[in-house]
Amino acid sequence: MNMKKKLSIFTALAVFQAFAVGSVSAQSAPQDDTASVNTAKVESVEVLKQEQPIAESEVKTGSNNASTNTPSTKGKETGTLTGIEETPKTDIEKSAIDGEGSTTNETSTKPVNQEGTPEDVETPATPAQIEQPSIDGNSAVAAGGNLTLYMNSNKMEQDGKTYLAGQPMTVKNGVSYVAIRALVDRVGYGVKYDNKTKETIIISGDNELRFKTNSTVYTVNGESRTMKGPAYQQKNTFMVPLTSITQALNITYKVNQSAKTVVLNLNTKPVASFVISQKEIFAGDKVDYVTSSSSPNGLDILDERWTGRQESFDQAGTYTISYQVQDSNGQWSDPYSMTIQVLSPNLPPVAMFTTDKEQYKMGEKITYIDQSTDDENSIEKTVWENNSLAFFEPGPKTVTLTVTDNHGATNMYSKVITITNETLYSFSDFNLLFTPVGQKFTFNGGEVTSMEKVPYTYRDEPSLLIRSNSPETVNTEGIVYKESSSGQTRFMIHHVNNTGKRVKMYVIATNNNPNPAVFEQQNMGFAGPTPYATVAGKLSIDKWFKSIQTGADQKKEVIQPGESKLILTELNKTPMKEGQVISLYSDAYSDYSLDYNVILVEENKDPFETLPMLPVLDRDGVHNRGTYPNATRIITYDQLVGVKPARLPLGDNASDPNLVGTDPMAYTDASNAGNFGVLYKITLNNVAPRTLISFNPRGGKYSGVALVNNQVVSIADGNVAVSNSSEQSVLYRTGAYGESVTILFSAAPGSNLPVNLLFTPLPSEK
Repeated sequence: MNMKKKLSIFTALAVFQAFAVGSVSAQSAPQDDTASVNTAKVESVEVLKQEQPIAESEVKTGSNNASTNTPSTKGKETGTLTGIEETPKTDIEKSAIDGEGSTTNETSTKPVNQEGTPEDVETPATPAQIEQPSIDGNSAVAAGGNLTLYMNSNKMEQDGKTYLAGQPMTVKNGVSYVAIRALVDRVGYGVKYDNKTKETIIISGDNELRFKTNSTVYTVNGESRTMKGPAYQQKNTFMVPLTSITQALNITYKVNQSAKTVVLNLNTKPVASFVISQKEIFAGDKVDYVTSSSSPNGLDILDERWTGRQESFDQAGTYTISYQVQDSNGQWSDPYSMTIQVLSPNLPPVAMFTTDKEQYKMGEKITYIDQSTDDENSIEKTVWENNSLAFFEPGPKTVTLTVTDNHGATNMYSKVITITNETLYSFSDFNLLFTPVGQKFTFNGGEVTSMEKVPYTYRDEPSLLIRSNSPETVNTEGIVYKESSSGQTRFMIHHVNNTGKRVKMYVIATNNNPNPAVFEQQNMGFAGPTPYATVAGKLSIDKWFKSIQTGADQKKEVIQPGESKLILTELNKTPMKEGQVISLYSDAYSDYSLDYNVILVEENKDPFETLPMLPVLDRDGVHNRGTYPNATRIITYDQLVGVKPARLPLGDNASDPNLVGTDPMAYTDASNAGNFGVLYKITLNNVAPRTLISFNPRGGKYSGVALVNNQVVSIADGNVAVSNSSEQSVLYRTGAYGESVTILFSAAPGSNLPVNLLFTPLPSEK
C-alpha cells in the first residue's frame, strides 16, 4: 500500500471517529483541563471542528509555535475594520464602519480545500467548522461577558480565557469576516447544517439564520437579507461577514482601531425591573407593583422570583425588594432592587371651625375662625358651604366646612348658628361696609345712570399703541399686523387660533436703518394659550401690572442694520392648539424706527423664512385693530369726591373719547372702540373719609384687575367675573380721614366696555 492510500485510510478513519463521537465543545478552562464531549445524532456528512481553549501565556501571535490552526502573522500588514459592512451604529466607532475600500490581508474568495494534499482531491469539499446538533439543539458552550476578537488573528478572549478560532478574522474587499463556528460557540447559540439545502443554520431562541457558501444572501426567520460580501470556506472553516450575525441578533460591538480589536457585547441575560405606582406607601395599603422584563435575544420570559415583596406592609419602615426573571434558555437576570420607605398610615385631616358668637342679628357680620388640623400640616383644599358674612332671614343656619389633605383624605364639620328677628344692617348697607376688597355684591344697577359724573379732564402721554386684535379669530397663516414705530410703543396682541393646526405667533423686529438700533422691553403681561378669552385677558393685565410693579421683565436687544430679530418672545414659547387664545400686553422703547410684523404660522415653520411668503390678513369686521398715538391717559382730579354718590366713566366715547388712529394695512382711519390697550393713570387727590370705591361694568361681563395704591386688586376674585350692571366689585375703602388714591387701569381683552368707577359714602357703623 503506497503512502497516498495509507493517508486516505487514516483520513477516512478520522471522519468515522468524528461521526461517532459528535462535536467537541471548547471549554473556557485552563489548557490542562479536559474538553467535554457531546454525543449527537449524525445528520450530515460534514466534518466538524471547534476552536481550542488555551492559556493566555500560550498564545504567541506571529510565532510558528501557535496551534496548527493559527497562522503566523509575523511580517504581515495589520488588517483594519474599515471595511465592515453597514451595521446599527449603536456603540460602534464610525471610523470603523464606513467601509471604504480597505483590502488589507485579502485572501482568495473561492471555496477552499486543504491545499497541497492529495487527500483533498479525493475527499469532497464540506462546510467546515459546522457542529452536529446536540440533544437540546443548543451549543454546548453558554455565552457570557464580552468577546474580544483580534483583527488578522484567530485569537479570541472571553471571561479571562483565550481561545483560537479555526481561521483569523480577515478583511476581504472591505468586509470583515469571522469563523462562524468560533463565534457561535462563544456566543452560545445553536448551530447545525441542512444537507438538503446546503445551508449552515444558527439558532438563537426563536431566531433562525441560514447561510450558504459563496452567497451574499442569507435569511433571518425566512426573510432574505443581503451581506456586503459572500460567505466562503477557507481551509475547512466557514467564514461569514461579522455584521451579518451582529445585525440579525442585535449584538452591539465596539471597534478599537489602535488595539486592533472588536469587542462584542454578549450579555444575553434577560433584564428585569419594576416600579411601584404609588408615590407614597403607607403601612396597611396594598402595594401596586408594575413589572417590566425583556431578553436581549428575544427569548420568552418563563419565570420570575421576588425577594422582600409583600402585598402590603404592616409596619412603617425601610424595606428592600428584589426582582428577577428567567428566560426560555434557563438564564436568570441580575436582581433588580429597590429600597422603599413605608410610612405610617395617613390620618385624615380634622375639619373644625368656630364663630365669634352663637347667635346673630340679621345683617350682623359673622366671623368664621378656621381651626382645621392635619397631622402633616398639609391641608390643600378648603370648601365652605353657606358661610355668608351675614344672614338677612331669621332662624337656624347650618354652615359646613370640608377640608382635604395632600393625600386626598377629607373630613367635614358642620355648625348651626341662630339668626334672631332683630336687624342690625340692611342688605345694602352691610355690603357697602363689609364686602371684602376684590369681591362683588349685587345692588340696584339702575341707580348708577342717575349718579353725578365726576367732571374730570385728562391729558395724554406719548405712547404709540399697536393693537393687533382683528381678525381676533385667525383662520389661516398670515401677517395679522405690521407697523413701524420708534420711541415709546405699547403692544396689545389678542388672537384665537382657528386654523385647525398647532401654530405659533411671533413678533419680528427689523432694523432698516444704517445704524444699530436698541430695543428695550420694559414690562410684559402674557397669558395663554387657553380656551377662555376672558381668562387670558385678565391674566395678561394682571401680569402686566405686576411687571410694572417689579420691573422683572425688562430686556434689551441690539438689532444691527438689516437684521431681523424675534422680540416679545413670551408670545412664541408655547404652541396654540385649535380654539386656544393668547393675550399679550407690553410696553417697549426703541431709539430708531423698527419695522414690526406680528405673524401666525404652523409651529414647526421658521418664522424668518416664512415671513416673505405670508399674506396680510383682513380685518374680521367685528373687532378692532389699529395704530393709535398717545395711548397713556392721565386723569388727575383735585376736587372732593365721595361725599355723595358719583361715577367716573371709562371707555364710553363721551367723557372718555376713543383714541383715533390708522389701520396701516387697510390704509384707513381707525377708532379704538372701548380704548383697549390704553393705560389710565388716575389720581384722586381728595377722596372723602369713609368712601367706597368700586367697579361697575356697563357693557356686559367683565373680568380683570386694577392697580390701587400700587396693590393689584382683582375684579373680581378668582375666576368670578362681574357679570352685569347690577353688580359691583370692591376696589378700596377710605378710613376716618380723607386720602389721595391712585388707580391704574386698562381694559382687559375679552371683557366688555364701558365701565364706571363708583364713589359711594359709607353708612355709619353700629
